[in-house]
Amino acid sequence: MKLSMKQFRLFYLGLFSVMFIASCSKESITKSEVCNASENHSGHPKSELFNSILNKAVADGFPGIALLVVDSNGTYVGSAGYADIKNKIKMQPCHISKVASLTKIFIGVLAFKMQEEGKLDLDKKISEYLDSKELEGIANANEVTVRQLMMHNTGIFDVITDTKFYLDILNNPPRHRNQMDILEYVRGKKSLYTPGNGPSYSNTNTLLLSMVIDKIGGKPHQELLHEKILEPLGLNNTYYFYHDPLPEGKVAQGYYDLYNNGRLENLSSYNTGSGNGYTGIYSNVFDLRDFIDALLIHKTLLTTNSLNQMLIFGKSEKGYEERELGAGIMKDFLLRTNPKEYAYGHRGRDLGYTADLFYFPEYKQTLALIINYGTDGDSRLRPLFYELRKSIVDAMMQH
Repeated sequence: MKLSMKQFRLFYLGLFSVMFIASCSKESITKSEVCNASENHSGHPKSELFNSILNKAVADGFPGIALLVVDSNGTYVGSAGYADIKNKIKMQPCHISKVASLTKIFIGVLAFKMQEEGKLDLDKKISEYLDSKELEGIANANEVTVRQLMMHNTGIFDVITDTKFYLDILNNPPRHRNQMDILEYVRGKKSLYTPGNGPSYSNTNTLLLSMVIDKIGGKPHQELLHEKILEPLGLNNTYYFYHDPLPEGKVAQGYYDLYNNGRLENLSSYNTGSGNGYTGIYSNVFDLRDFIDALLIHKTLLTTNSLNQMLIFGKSEKGYEERELGAGIMKDFLLRTNPKEYAYGHRGRDLGYTADLFYFPEYKQTLALIINYGTDGDSRLRPLFYELRKSIVDAMMQH
């Protein structure tokens, strides 16, 4: 999920201080416990290198990290730090974390599956699926197509940049907001450009996509997600909150250095719109690997035609030259020295959690990374996260 820096600067105002004191007493996700790893990998030739990278990141201040890398030598799985600082529970690869905008790649796959079943035409306007009341006051909504939603080429206002939306979260962090609740913060806002003249990443796009799928799928999109993707792949450690209850004791706490003072605050309960298409998936590195394997390696999730459409990318978004946006997917790491070191997948960023899931097709390597710290806020650790990300990929590409 993409978060506005403006919103995080608001967090440092006195207004937030009052609200935060009031909300501190709210219970976070049930305390984390030691989990039983479903897989145990040892002996990877880069284990020492990857372990040192994770340990350095924890020494830099990150609470907990889980990393899975698949390459020609097999699978590396490792972790460092804590899933739960208060209760001294060490982070393990089997711990489940919020993976934020990785939800979008799941919803993108679901949309293509609906097209394969003849229920959805990606090139139709969304106004042919959603009624005037649902789209009322949303600039550009009557003109954009489903495919433009998926490729973030609509110009529709991103709800995550709205101050009132964040103040509502601050006032009631765990509140479950549905699609129509969230769209109230979009209505009446100006569009960024006419449809097709982007791209610009907007969480509102995928929220609207989830509403379209609700209308044409014969059942709610959360049920279709389980039926078409999670259950067939056996992703038993993947949950779509708030529709799915989270497993007690298995979820890592989520943290953020709210005041830039080196103290990590537990923001696990802060709900930025989970279950509405653009965020809400909770998973672990094993399930994330199995998902991207099915999508991009074994190619069993979508037909060849659908996958080819998914992997059509637009021009780079301004300010994000390292990535290009496809239909529910990203082409990332484009500024690396070797142009073959690009990857397909998605980034995930939220208030207290971070995730990356990518497949590097030229090198046949998979990366699944989970951190229980929010990295879209302008904190001391944010630039260190991008150094960590680069260090992991550098290590992957060493031969």
